[in-house]
Amino acid sequence: MEQLTLVTKYFPDLNELQVNQFAQLQGIYNDWNSRINVISRKDINSLEERHVLHSLGIAKVIQFTPGTQVLDVGTGGGFPGIPLAILFPDTHFHLVDSVGKKIIVVKAVSDSIGLKNVTATHARAEETMGSYDFVVSRAVTAMPNLFDWVKSKVSKRHMNALENGLLCLKGGDLTEELVSFRGAKHFELANYFSEAFFESKKVVYISVKS
Repeated sequence: MEQLTLVTKYFPDLNELQVNQFAQLQGIYNDWNSRINVISRKDINSLEERHVLHSLGIAKVIQFTPGTQVLDVGTGGGFPGIPLAILFPDTHFHLVDSVGKKIIVVKAVSDSIGLKNVTATHARAEETMGSYDFVVSRAVTAMPNLFDWVKSKVSKRHMNALENGLLCLKGGDLTEELVSFRGAKHFELANYFSEAFFESKKVVYISVKS
């Protein structure tokens, strides 16, 4: 089992179960990635920083209220959904991806660490049924596309400090991509994490008004 350094540095209040679940991820992903490539070869050895902690950047922006329903679109190998599900065990996460083999990995990882608050579905975002408080994603597509796919799936009942909407992990200059979203808010991850990897990374929040 890997020794955690970054997750416990920035989230010091984890309980023993959460620490154990986070610590298992490196070994489990190493094993699955050797069979089904869901994480780039150059990043697999930096899993904690570039995938787990990056996913948890959303938790620096919002603390999900128990009972919150979250849809993770284009989850790939389970990011940001699986790290967030560990951190927020009373929030339900529905992870979807259009590539079936990636969902195989997501289900296996979730089962291996005993997550009870995750469901995973092989589907496109626009085909997914249900109502959610928030939609999360990590560099899946341009924001206008994602917004069109999921806006009808965002619930009208608000139960968190932020109004229901999209929370997306993005990088670089987003001026052009967000030109039609005047109310979008940017949260620079460099304000929360000191590692160089996060210098251009951010969480973009867009409210979906009821």
